[in-house]
Amino acid sequence: MALQQRFSDDNLVDIIDQASVYTCACPSQVCKAILQQRALYRYQQQCLGKSYTDQRVHGAIASTVERTHAELEACLEEVLQLEGWDREKLVMPAELEKELAEEVDHRIMEGEWSGGKGG
Repeated sequence: MALQQRFSDDNLVDIIDQASVYTCACPSQVCKAILQQRALYRYQQQCLGKSYTDQRVHGAIASTVERTHAELEACLEEVLQLEGWDREKLVMPAELEKELAEEVDHRIMEGEWSGGKGG
């Protein structure tokens, strides 16, 4: 069975890149978790042809990933909607971009910024 996907891997990487620039870690973290699930799912699919026990073990893991993957994609969809992202183009809204840039500027001025990614 193929893993159902609302977002391509490229879509997820685009979101990660945009969110990381503005230290908006939530969408980025969800995207990273989805990509990790996809890697786990691919691994499980490769192992399904082995012994009966392995088939049951890997089948159980793959089945769980299918369910949780769908939930995480729905979560990402909701997060993007709540933040006002352009869902068709997957572009962060200019207002959020500006707000996050101003927050970074403020943190730099206050000496609170170390250059790491926030959240």
